[in-house]
Amino acid sequence: MVPAVDLNTHPGHLARRLQQAHTLLWGAMVSEETTSPQFAVLNALAEKPDIDQRTLSEHVHLDRSTIADLVARLGRRGLVRRVRDPEDGRRNVLKLTDEGAALHRKLAARTVRMNRVFLTPLDEAEQETLLRLLARVAEAAEELRG
Repeated sequence: MVPAVDLNTHPGHLARRLQQAHTLLWGAMVSEETTSPQFAVLNALAEKPDIDQRTLSEHVHLDRSTIADLVARLGRRGLVRRVRDPEDGRRNVLKLTDEGAALHRKLAARTVRMNRVFLTPLDEAEQETLLRLLARVAEAAEELRG
């Protein structure tokens, strides 16, 4: 019989547990209606208005089909709109509506509070280290996928 594996040494298992905790906190502290990936889209459009869907996909590190779905959902909610690029009439760009910008402002403040709670077990230096290491692993994983 093969001995059981200590899942606390498996990054994928720990990442899943971390994601579950994040999802729980997101729903309780940020929004039950707007998901974290939807917020990422709103945030990207607040940071870089008038970008196309492909650029948005690259900016938030989500695949094109996921972005298409998120943009469609946010569009149906009246938070994002698609307009012709004034510099290239063949291209569409995305913009936050006034409602989308207001929701972004509200959720951005809530995410700050949620992240404080989420990272409470760590001191400031540990938080910085964790975020730096997670970003490195995520970037390396994206390179493997790409």
